[in-house]
Amino acid sequence: MLSQKSHKTTKIIILILLAVLLVLSIVYVLEKLVDIWWYGALGYEFYFWQRLFYRYAVFIGVTLMFSGFFFLNLHIASRVLRKPVDSADWHQADLPPSAKWYHRFRTGSLIVSIPLALGLAILVAMPLFRHWELFLFYLFGPGAGVNEPVFGKDVAYFLFSFPIYRMLQPSLLGSCMILFLGLSLQYWTEQKLLARQDRRLPAAAKWHLSFILLIIFLIESWDFILQRNELVYRTGNAPLFFGPGFIDMNFTVPLIWLQLAFLTASIFCLLLAIHYNNGFKWFAGLLVGFFIVVGARHAPLLPELIKKYIVNPNEFTREEPFIANNIQSTLQAYRLDNVEVRHFSPERVPAHYDDPQVKSVLDNIPLWENHAFKPLIEQLQDLRPYYTFSTVTVDRYTVNGKYAQVLVGPRELDSQNLPANANNWINRHLTYTHGYGAAMAPANQGGGEPMAWFMHDIPILSDYGMTIQQPEIYYGLKTDSYVIAPNSTGEMGYPKGNDNVTVNYQGEGGVPFSSLLRRMVFSWHFKDRNLLFTTRTTDQSKILFRRNITARIQTLTPFLMLDSTPYMVATSKGIFWIQDAYTTSNWYPDAAPIEFKGTRLNYIRNSVKIVVDAFNGTVDYYIFDTQDPIVRAYDRIYPGLLKDKAEMPADIREHIRYPRDFFDIQMRIYTKYHQTDPKVFYQQEDVWAYAEVIAKDANTTMQPRYMTLNLFQPDKLDFLLLMQMSPKGNTNLRSMAFAGCDVANYGKIVVYDFPKGELVFSPTQTYAIINEDPDIANQFTLWDQSGSKIIHGRVSILPIGRTIFYIQPIFLKSSYEVQIPELQRIIVSEGQVAVMEPSIEEAYKKLLQKTSVEMEQLDNRYPVLAPGNR
Repeated sequence: MLSQKSHKTTKIIILILLAVLLVLSIVYVLEKLVDIWWYGALGYEFYFWQRLFYRYAVFIGVTLMFSGFFFLNLHIASRVLRKPVDSADWHQADLPPSAKWYHRFRTGSLIVSIPLALGLAILVAMPLFRHWELFLFYLFGPGAGVNEPVFGKDVAYFLFSFPIYRMLQPSLLGSCMILFLGLSLQYWTEQKLLARQDRRLPAAAKWHLSFILLIIFLIESWDFILQRNELVYRTGNAPLFFGPGFIDMNFTVPLIWLQLAFLTASIFCLLLAIHYNNGFKWFAGLLVGFFIVVGARHAPLLPELIKKYIVNPNEFTREEPFIANNIQSTLQAYRLDNVEVRHFSPERVPAHYDDPQVKSVLDNIPLWENHAFKPLIEQLQDLRPYYTFSTVTVDRYTVNGKYAQVLVGPRELDSQNLPANANNWINRHLTYTHGYGAAMAPANQGGGEPMAWFMHDIPILSDYGMTIQQPEIYYGLKTDSYVIAPNSTGEMGYPKGNDNVTVNYQGEGGVPFSSLLRRMVFSWHFKDRNLLFTTRTTDQSKILFRRNITARIQTLTPFLMLDSTPYMVATSKGIFWIQDAYTTSNWYPDAAPIEFKGTRLNYIRNSVKIVVDAFNGTVDYYIFDTQDPIVRAYDRIYPGLLKDKAEMPADIREHIRYPRDFFDIQMRIYTKYHQTDPKVFYQQEDVWAYAEVIAKDANTTMQPRYMTLNLFQPDKLDFLLLMQMSPKGNTNLRSMAFAGCDVANYGKIVVYDFPKGELVFSPTQTYAIINEDPDIANQFTLWDQSGSKIIHGRVSILPIGRTIFYIQPIFLKSSYEVQIPELQRIIVSEGQVAVMEPSIEEAYKKLLQKTSVEMEQLDNRYPVLAPGNR
């Protein structure tokens, strides 16, 4: 009776487990169906199956390979144990369960050996299930073509092979140890249970255990090699440098080899002892020697003595080659090994305004920036409460044949801003489905001028012939919810007079939504029953989801790290988003690490630029750094995913820019690693820091900024990313770094290195001079008295000709409820004299005049003697 109840309970438990498994399987299939349809709509269905295949193929393949190895050894053990025994107990039919299992094992039963082999193999393969892409790097990673300076290996070994070796070695060692201990226990137990007089271990068992022991020895020897190679990631010499140092190479490495020598001799003696009962004493002595070497290596005493008496008295001499290695590797890791350094000695007297090269630069000085332009564009160009400008992009366009720096913003739809009485399901998901167009204005508009717009209003108006054929924005930064388009309700196209123009989506984006199955699946996926019961769909209806471009890209390619600032491009065909993406690693040898977005890394490349069509939602990936071994590995892993940069449409390619996050990382490294002379680096006497500027009465570090300058060719303007730096702990300006954005000079980094012995005024020093100018101070007082709020714009510091200029716009906000910033004045200074005028041209001319007068007065007061009269 009790047995029947137990049997019934077992059945119930099995049925419950099967039901749970069925439910989980259905949930999994439904989620995968949504993904399959979504990837298919984007044209990436093969890529979806490829990623799924890789993940499980790696795990299953490694599991099967090692399970075969373990099964073979278990089979060998069963063959040894299957020899006839004298005890009759093993031939009794009625054996206890434990004895039956033992009998199955010793006779090679698959019921026992297969699960055991699989269990041990899974122990090895489990790390690969979590880190399957590392294994793909190992299989597909190309050579880097650069050798690590300490051990002479190709950098690709450290990027692709070493991580998988380091991950697999402990699991492999642990599994083999378990196998060895289990077989040893098995053989020992068998001999103890034998009823015959001869209880010695059979020769076959000895050779089998010796074979496993030899494999364990090889795995542990491999670990010593890995420990040696792992010294390239050593941080013990920081903050002076990263990578191995004198003690590591002259103390640690020899001890690693000595450990390996003792271990090899110990294993040899152990095998002799096992087979010939000779060598136990030698084995014990060698094992003691092995542990003495281990203690000497890991105890701090000897390294401290070496450092105190050998390294410290001659530290630079001892560490110089290792410092040089760290400098070389770090510059390579952050793509700083081809920086062009120009020694630049600024002149105080500006070049004449009539110089065409000066005028072209002045015409593109960005006086308007995001903090001032975004409130302005939102007040003047939102036009409806449900529209918003999610971002403002600094870019350059050719307007009427003239290269111009502009500010452009996409007019996105934000359904959260719908009026309360209109914020219903139909409006959110069927009617208000997309944003419309963009607004664009020149970045250099002066004070007292009417606001000029290159592109504005709905429908788009432009006095400069700028048009957008497909201005609707279905995919952007604010598009976080799904929509169904087209639909029988009609989508809100754009307001026209007192009416609204309705449209029906004709794009390529979205997943077909007409069948009952799909409606049921998406209703379950979004937990929204309206998707199942709505009658507003048509046979052409599609559901557009994952419309936020950042989430869209991260879902497609989670292995790429994204830049913080995607930016929009308006072409004659439509609106597009460009997202910069990075390949990163923390496995580059001898390189200094850095933190980025909460991740520690020591290698980064801006190898991929991603273009998202705001109307169709298509996502295209373009390789922009073919020298990057990581992106070349991805190109091998996922053929067809990444395109050559030459395939990017020309009207989009002319708007690419050097990413600010990448340049910021590079300059954070370069502030220290521009010191390429090991002696200077050791002394740290020329470390830089980001220049500081005063904002809201407090010092804050400057950030990289996009500017338009004639840096590469005097008669040609280039869009650049600019960063200013000061000596660490000081306020004067020490250098300026530029990164080219235009296609012809993309990625070229130029550094203006100012003479160490000359004073080049910093923003904070210039700020003090501006505040001391009586004319400027009086004007500020008048504005304060009138109740207007003064807003100090962002300071631009840039070279024009041979002079460093400091340019700051001054905005006013009224005290009324509607506060639109208005540009009133522009302050211009060359570091010692400051002027403030309504336009950049007037300010420059006045500064030129004022500087010339002051220099003339100085010469009259303190005339410089001719060389012959000194």
